[in-house]
Amino acid sequence: MFSNKDIEQFANLETPFYYYDLNLLQRTLSDCSEAAKVYNFHVHYAMKANFNTKVLQKIKLTGFGADCVSGGEVSKAIEIGFDKKQVVFAGVGKSDKEINNALDQDIFCFNVESVQELAVINELAAVKGKIARVAIRINPNVDAHTHHNITTGLDENKFGVNSWDLPACAETLKVSEHIEFIGIHFHIGSQITNLDVYKNLCVRVNEFALWFEERGFTVKLLNVGGGLGIDYHHPEQQIPDFAGYFKIFSDFLEVKPGQEVHFELGRALVGQCASLISKVLYVKNGKKKNFVVLDAGMTELMRPALYQAYHKIENLTRGNKVALKYDIVGPICESTDCFGKEVEQPVTFRGDLYAIRSAGAYGEVMASKYNLRDEIRFVYSEDI
Repeated sequence: MFSNKDIEQFANLETPFYYYDLNLLQRTLSDCSEAAKVYNFHVHYAMKANFNTKVLQKIKLTGFGADCVSGGEVSKAIEIGFDKKQVVFAGVGKSDKEINNALDQDIFCFNVESVQELAVINELAAVKGKIARVAIRINPNVDAHTHHNITTGLDENKFGVNSWDLPACAETLKVSEHIEFIGIHFHIGSQITNLDVYKNLCVRVNEFALWFEERGFTVKLLNVGGGLGIDYHHPEQQIPDFAGYFKIFSDFLEVKPGQEVHFELGRALVGQCASLISKVLYVKNGKKKNFVVLDAGMTELMRPALYQAYHKIENLTRGNKVALKYDIVGPICESTDCFGKEVEQPVTFRGDLYAIRSAGAYGEVMASKYNLRDEIRFVYSEDI
């Protein structure tokens, strides 16, 4: 991924910073767009994965919509220029202020996550004399077989309307004069690499679509969410199998004439396009452990501390010759500030450049100023 010229340029820049390969991002977006067009599927980008302005501009120009989970994301999507008719607002805890802002913007759809939320949106829309389009997010109790902390589709999770609440949901829809029901929505988790999971989801989507139709509702929209994972261990295999992913839904989803199928992809689109570039501050060799102390920490990339997530770590200065095992850690005053334990690396020295790969999703967006750290910096491939 990195040429000698890249590494020479990195050495002259203040670290740490996120390096965005915009060419790879464009190839990934184009690949996804072409694969979706085969089935006339609609893709909304999950903005929570990365809301870097240049990244969003590329995604918008590809023609994708925006899947937002806060009022701030809705505003950012519209500021960037996403078509309001392609902006969807999900989230288990939408505030009145956020709902009112989305109503004012006349967004495409609210993905509603509780019966109570339905009533609130109806009341707020009534005050404005508007009709709010909604899809009901249903918790299908499908196991995504991913990390426990990023599973969202089980009965134990806070997301969506549970099956036993659907009768109340249907009754509320029938009496809500300022609500237009357009379909159903699902999202079962993130970083899903076993595509068979999506077959199980399709079965549940088909069942719930029939449930609503039998009660007199027209289901115009089937939103199956996202969650497609990337290969963190082999970031060189950079573009996910979008064709295989979409084919699963084409084969197993029962789509009626006139129905639209929507997806909300995030990590799969942006995960591989960025790396966190850092410099070695100190090397501490001991009897039991060797430590490489980087100038990047959990304030720049939270995932390893939060999820014990794996990222491939590379010494750009010394190449691939493995010699020692190091714990790769940051400067933050927390023991969890660790990117990897017992990572095989070349013999490392102060000043060496390191790359933490596959950091384009949930990297920059989760950065913090804990320990009064500097604001995160970023560099784009077009600037190198």
